[in-house]
Amino acid sequence: MRGIFPHRQSAHCESGVTANLLTHHGLPLSEAMTFGIGSGLFFAYLPFIRVNHLPLTTFRIAPGGIFNRVTKRLGIGVESRTFRSEPQGMAELDRLLAAGIAVGAQTGVFWLPYFPPALRFHFNAHNLVVFGKAGDDYRISDPVLGEPVLCPAADLERARFAKGALAPRGRIYHLARVPANIDLASPIREAIREVCRVMVRIPVPLFGVRGIRLLAGQVEKWPARLGDRKSILYLGNVIRMQEEIGTGGGGFRFIYAAFLQEAAGLLGNGQLADLSGRMTAVGDRWRDFAVAGARHCKGRPGEHDDFADLARILRDCADLEDALFRDLSKQA
Repeated sequence: MRGIFPHRQSAHCESGVTANLLTHHGLPLSEAMTFGIGSGLFFAYLPFIRVNHLPLTTFRIAPGGIFNRVTKRLGIGVESRTFRSEPQGMAELDRLLAAGIAVGAQTGVFWLPYFPPALRFHFNAHNLVVFGKAGDDYRISDPVLGEPVLCPAADLERARFAKGALAPRGRIYHLARVPANIDLASPIREAIREVCRVMVRIPVPLFGVRGIRLLAGQVEKWPARLGDRKSILYLGNVIRMQEEIGTGGGGFRFIYAAFLQEAAGLLGNGQLADLSGRMTAVGDRWRDFAVAGARHCKGRPGEHDDFADLARILRDCADLEDALFRDLSKQA
């Protein structure tokens, strides 16, 4: 038994769960450092993949990628399982909890009763930690909340075995082996190189800064191609992916800026601190896009909120990130 689980609220579920599990096992990392070592920052515009009939825009690597990269780069042993049956999955969870093990779980947000109804939607890659039981209720550390909560067994089972895209199939995981001494310098540099690669080195125009420029071109064309109503739907979906799913475009940039600030201190590299400031400015520019786009979607556009103006903001983001990641790659 490792004592009380160190619940800390975070901006993003997977990086928050990973950081809290590591801290519980004696490796106190911030969410920002976890997100950075996990190379969580990304961008892709995939118009041929539809979510609710709308093109997919993503601002982070695939679900599970942060946890997998962090544990691999730090040499941490992990045990992870999925299950064919609900009773089997719940029984294994109970067994691990009885052994004093804090357990990460992939769940469907829609079925978690402690979320207000307005915030529930069908997203099946929400991560949380189960760290105990109180009668028939489970003690949950959900990193997007300020305090731990209780969740009835039937609701947790339903969330763990939610159906649809990214179905969790009862997936649970825990840290099985954490080295006594970990040098963060090499993992930090490796993680930075990976983010720079995906943002500026992939030649496919769907990813990284090329993907941002592709989205800008599409946004500019939407009114003529799609008409007013459908253009608003497409724009609203991009903003939703940016601001409501995880922490999106601006938010992830702010987390990465905090990572670069921490890395600057750990590595004794002042250039990383300067790049952290630039990354914060990039996040501010993404937020400009979200605010202007939201005004447009609500029918209250400002003087510079038409689709051509929105495309210009996106091109600004692409140019800023292109220069930033090329400079950052020289520091790793």
